Amino acid sequence: MSKRIFITGSTGFIGRKLAMKLADEGHEVVALIRSKQKAADLQHERISFVEGDLFAIESLENGMKDCQEVYHLAAFASVWAKGDTFKTVNIDGTLNVLDAAKKQGVAKVVVTSTAGVIGPAIDGPVNEDTPRQVDFFTDYESTKYESELLIKEYVSKGQHVVIVNPTRVYGPGPLNVSNSVTKLVKQYIEGKWKFIPGDGLSTGNYVYVDDVINGHVLAMQNGRAGERYLLGGDDATYFELFDTIAEIGGKKYKLYKMPLGVLLTFGRLQLFMAERFGRQPMITPGWVRKYLYKWSVSSAKAQNELGYEVTSLKQGIQNTVDWLKENNV
Repeated sequence: MSKRIFITGSTGFIGRKLAMKLADEGHEVVALIRSKQKAADLQHERISFVEGDLFAIESLENGMKDCQEVYHLAAFASVWAKGDTFKTVNIDGTLNVLDAAKKQGVAKVVVTSTAGVIGPAIDGPVNEDTPRQVDFFTDYESTKYESELLIKEYVSKGQHVVIVNPTRVYGPGPLNVSNSVTKLVKQYIEGKWKFIPGDGLSTGNYVYVDDVINGHVLAMQNGRAGERYLLGGDDATYFELFDTIAEIGGKKYKLYKMPLGVLLTFGRLQLFMAERFGRQPMITPGWVRKYLYKWSVSSAKAQNELGYEVTSLKQGIQNTVDWLKENNV
């Protein structure tokens, strides 16, 4: 049955693909956009637009009118920002979406968070119930965590909200901060990526973007209110990741280990320049520390409760490399 569905973050890496999938399936999609220029590649006969942002309450409420479902993907996910930008967007903005959904009688909401709220794998793969054992590495993680706590308060008052927590997402799409793994794939196969972080043995969990899209839809269909669902893929060390890229790309390049001390010094310098001159840093010390932990993840809950399926890292990288070549990206 066709539904009317409201989406925030529809011009982002994941949001655009989700909006197009829902429209292709016959649903009427209402996309919140900041400008028509940003939505130039989001054209579909079943997608309409509402201009505004997470703080344009009237736009939120008008866009959600007669909607049965809301997907909230919009977030501030930059490496660094001055002031309270992370809190304002990731916490206050989320509450505005939930308030508007409640006022308009929306039946279900799915909110996109991050696997980073749970923390690294200290004693084996983490799951949705693993207690965090280290401090937050970034403002993005901490504000997403706080928003999850507030979401549970809304659920306790009767609102149906489900949380999804993707890991490191990659695949065909714009090479922006949300798709940095694909950018890394491109740089490696072009011979432009020269180093490997730390000892190369830190584990990441890499999830193909189409799996994340399907995970959102499954969470809307089958997710339990107030629950979070990790949407992950395969675990891989940095060595395993680059070996996979090399095998599929057809050429293996020598990589130089970058010691932790060097990375931290570079991160501190970048942060100093950002705070002093307002220039966006490439990385910060917090992000350096984050990427040198092990991030082994179990998606068993999503697989068992939602019917979530995982594309292997090898197949996902193959799809990504094929797309890069076919589109001359």
